Amino acid sequence: MKIALACQRCQNRNYWTTKPSAGSQERLQMKKYCKTCAAHTTHAETK
Repeated sequence: MKIALACQRCQNRNYWTTKPSAGSQERLQMKKYCKTCAAHTTHAETK
């Protein structure tokens, strides 16, 4: 399943990744670099 990771500060969808369909019910969160904010921010899975 292909998911987008959006910056929590500016809501820009900077990264795309894959996640198995079966299994985890919680949303993926990770720290990534956001070009718009020019900082490392938390990026969370979006619908």
